Amino acid sequence: MTDFIPNRDDALKLLKKYNQKPSLIRHALAVEAVMAHFAEKFGEDPEKWRVVGLVHDLDYEQFPDAHCHKCVELFRLHHWPEEYIRAVISHGWGICTDVEPRTPLEKTLYAIDELTGLVASAALVRPSKSILDLKTKSVKKKFKDKAFAAGVDREVVKKGAEMLNMDLSDLITEVIAGMQPVAYQIGLRGNVPDPAA
Repeated sequence: MTDFIPNRDDALKLLKKYNQKPSLIRHALAVEAVMAHFAEKFGEDPEKWRVVGLVHDLDYEQFPDAHCHKCVELFRLHHWPEEYIRAVISHGWGICTDVEPRTPLEKTLYAIDELTGLVASAALVRPSKSILDLKTKSVKKKFKDKAFAAGVDREVVKKGAEMLNMDLSDLITEVIAGMQPVAYQIGLRGNVPDPAA
């Protein structure tokens, strides 16, 4: 049993050790922000949720065919706690693992991972190319259009919303709210004027 409790710096270093693609880093930062948002909403530990969100796709760039499997070895190599490892691999439930999300952290990661991709895509096709003026109804419309961001598994998102006992619209609203504070870091600031400028 390890006594090591990873913090955000540990997570970011580990993520960048195995991932260099800007798109994957941006996705990790988006999921991190949304996980922290939900942790606060649910009265959970934002640092822990943030850390899990940041490293959830640790093995995806180098080992896409072993996604959610190779990462177990990588985490253990760096002495990560089993609880964090289980949380990460549970987001692949029914896709590439049989580890079912059980805790609020696991269910949230499962529900929001694919959805952050859809939200980002919906923001990028707006005239503003920004998440800052993105509305829930726009994302809902894109969600129904199966040809849009076709790689996003809508069934996973729906199943995740059910796990959290949330309406799909509410889940989308919270994901947008979670991503907005990191709009610049994830490339979704667009051309919306900065109110602080």
